[in-house]
Amino acid sequence: MIIGSCLCGSVAYEAETLAGPVVHCHCRTCQKAHSAAFATTARVKREDFRWTRGRDGLGAYPSSPGKLRHFCTACGSHIISEWTHEPWVILRIASVEGGLDADPACHIWVSHQADWDHGRDELPRYPEGRPA
Repeated sequence: MIIGSCLCGSVAYEAETLAGPVVHCHCRTCQKAHSAAFATTARVKREDFRWTRGRDGLGAYPSSPGKLRHFCTACGSHIISEWTHEPWVILRIASVEGGLDADPACHIWVSHQADWDHGRDELPRYPEGRPA
């Protein structure tokens, strides 16, 4: 069981298992939303994800048409995002506290990579999303 929460602990969740690889996303909206070079994320099937505390303390921002980014309204931590028409949510891996047994598999959207980000790891890098 994967468990996690926001910075202040007001909002918490659990997820049965990941539905895809852990990836580092360099898209512009991840950079802006997280004030970071990239956000580390992974998909979780909707039916395998549940809020365990503080759902009423969540806010959501529509960062793209059909995409919501959910965050704690008390501390601002981003926890998940979702394409509302897809069967999964996108977990923000930095919010995980335990139960995750996966390493990052690749970098995606490196066409948006910050000029100052000279990542040197050996992971595959894709200009846009990860190939199917």
